[in-house]
Amino acid sequence: MRRIVIVGGGYAGFYAAWTLERTLRPGEAELTVIDPRPYMTYQPFLPEVAAGSIEPRHAVISVRKRLHRTRVIAGSVTRVDHATRTVRVHPAAGPDLDVGYDVIAITAGAVTRTFPIPGLAEHAIGLKHVEEAIAIRDRLLVAFDQASVLPPGPERRALLTVVFVGAGLAGVEGFGELLSLSTALLADYPELTRADLDFRLVEAQGRILPEFKAATAAKVAQSLRDRGATLHLNAQLTSAVDSRVELSDGTAFDANLIVWTAGNGANPVVANHTDLPVDARGRLVVGADLRVRTPDGPVPDAWAAGDAAAVPDLAVDRADAYTVPNAQHAVRQGRRLGRNIAAVLRGRAPKDYAHHSLGVIATLGIGRGVFQSGPITLTGWPAWLVHRGYHVLAVPTWHRKVQVLAIWASAHVFGRDIVSLQSAMNPRAAFVGAGDAGSDPSRRPSAGVDRVTDAVAARADADGKSRQGVAA
Repeated sequence: MRRIVIVGGGYAGFYAAWTLERTLRPGEAELTVIDPRPYMTYQPFLPEVAAGSIEPRHAVISVRKRLHRTRVIAGSVTRVDHATRTVRVHPAAGPDLDVGYDVIAITAGAVTRTFPIPGLAEHAIGLKHVEEAIAIRDRLLVAFDQASVLPPGPERRALLTVVFVGAGLAGVEGFGELLSLSTALLADYPELTRADLDFRLVEAQGRILPEFKAATAAKVAQSLRDRGATLHLNAQLTSAVDSRVELSDGTAFDANLIVWTAGNGANPVVANHTDLPVDARGRLVVGADLRVRTPDGPVPDAWAAGDAAAVPDLAVDRADAYTVPNAQHAVRQGRRLGRNIAAVLRGRAPKDYAHHSLGVIATLGIGRGVFQSGPITLTGWPAWLVHRGYHVLAVPTWHRKVQVLAIWASAHVFGRDIVSLQSAMNPRAAFVGAGDAGSDPSRRPSAGVDRVTDAVAARADADGKSRQGVAA
């Protein structure tokens, strides 16, 4: 049997393996998927996971549960050596191992793009994985509990200050959903008012949502302002030391929750640890048929798709156009990838990938959304319903479709669950503390939030002493 190794179990990798299982006969090929996570994350649901509208497990699909004829290796690929047809894997446990193959498909995706900004790595959270969405939700809910027992002032406001850096689709969706959650939470926290919330969206460009038309993006920006948000356009984050946010426009404020959604970068394994050809941005060079290519032609038995590949966009009448890195393309490229690999194994020619975009859609909170397809633009409830309808159809497996519909219906009737499970991040704290954990702030599940309030209190105390000195 030909050995087919798929590097990456995200959209493109999962759908490629799923398609190959359905297309190939038993015994026709040996399939292997390598990914550090044993599940595929349906990323369009992450903003709603962060806002408590969807249960975290409903946003992920078990690879082992859905791929019945595929070997799954839980580990990170550290090198792809096509000359020797070998993949080096750093597994979840045990020593590194080499996995041989006859055909390779690289669908490793992209990674969160960050910059060496002071304090960013220590205090910011991304929104690319379900673990991050859970952490964002729990951090916000704990902040509400703590702020409700504080008097009005800088400490309370800092706890309820949320800043998103990056106003692309993921950033605006997450920002809008969290703003919706926070506004709804005020009904359960009579000690707090809308004036205590401080939501800020930071974008280096002069507009938000580059995926939408400028006029549509401007309407969304104004709707966010009408909901009480502050937009910092043409501004960049310059420091986040001690959770003190400083922007290039001179603005500075304390923030309990800093979410980084400022785009994706090349996967370092693809960009730096393979002998296959990559472009200047660290993506694999492929043809429209998804075969890896050099100027001399296709590389035998090497394929790539998704965010890790520079896939020509045949729907755009321009030679240097490539498909944008989104789920709509990754899912369809994964299916085409599986069909093309099967076709070549059987001696047939592969087909080119071509897809005309169905449009762009975003959720901005319960009952709020925006949808754009050609000349058609919808906002508000209609767009929100289209968003939910599209994604419940797009999420893989009927099992997940039913679960998502059920949790949406339940939330519509009973409201969102507002219980934080941040203590699960340190499940042994109560056991180890044995009754005296309250004397050690580092053992508290809300220690991260405490650091914010401590920093704000320290600055307030320093300011007070400074004023006393000036007065003296």
